[in-house]
Amino acid sequence: MSAPLRTVPAPAVKARRVKALPSRPLTIGVIGAGRVGAVLGAALIKAGHQVVAASGRSDAARARIAGLLPEATHRTAVQVARAGTDLLILSVPDDALGPLVAHLAEERAFTAGQIIVHTSGAHGIGILHPAVAQGARPLAIHPAMTFAGRPEDLDRLPGISYGVTAPDELRDFAETLVAELGGTAEWVPEQSRALYHTALAHGANHLVTLVNEALDRLRDAGVLHPEKVLAPLLGAALENTLRLGDAALTGPVSRGDAGTVARHLDTLADAAPESVPSYLALARRTADRAIAAGQLSPTAAEPLLDVLGGRA
Repeated sequence: MSAPLRTVPAPAVKARRVKALPSRPLTIGVIGAGRVGAVLGAALIKAGHQVVAASGRSDAARARIAGLLPEATHRTAVQVARAGTDLLILSVPDDALGPLVAHLAEERAFTAGQIIVHTSGAHGIGILHPAVAQGARPLAIHPAMTFAGRPEDLDRLPGISYGVTAPDELRDFAETLVAELGGTAEWVPEQSRALYHTALAHGANHLVTLVNEALDRLRDAGVLHPEKVLAPLLGAALENTLRLGDAALTGPVSRGDAGTVARHLDTLADAAPESVPSYLALARRTADRAIAAGQLSPTAAEPLLDVLGGRA
């Protein structure tokens, strides 16, 4: 277990660096005991800190508080903010974060010197300006992981990366906080926050859609256990891609097999026409990357590009 953190009250004029020092455990409030907030709160409890209050409207959120944050009192968002904790975690959907911060500021719920950390990947610290105006200190710490809001999520935390945006005086604190969660800080500039989140959503969320499309088409083809067919193939493809980049490309598009791709499109048009646009878009982008990587020559790509362009 790493050393607990201690917050230093904000000075009236000039911001001082907040260090992570061995002292008393942090007191923590969690607003939004969803899949992410409850799990991060539980991880900080495991690291020796104390979650004293948490909010959540749904039955599922109440169950997470009871199961993952057993010593936390269930309160409203305003009450959690007014609890005066050292650290206040805001873990709500991206589009709800701004209105939540504005509402808490209107209620004068923030405490001077309190560190406010949100877990949104899409936003930096600018969205916390209403809290900063009341003397709070802003952090954006986004775990690059998918969560189910269950105890087993804690086992996935060691070794993951966190996209961190912080003012200079909080960098030491943020880095130690991430280390206590078992992770590594990746520093993301405020202006790059949207691009950072776009990359994660494009890679992870769209991967889920793509894999489910493949599973559906295998079922249509009569495969009884499509997940068993895809698991080793996709596992190898992901491993090779992370290691080799575009050199991991295989398949008919990377070879310029225009006839095979044309048959794929004909088959999809009959069996699952809703899948044709996504296949076309990904095949064209794959062709572009294969050409740029030198795997597919422009001349060899011409018949393939004609097929893709004609179908588009």
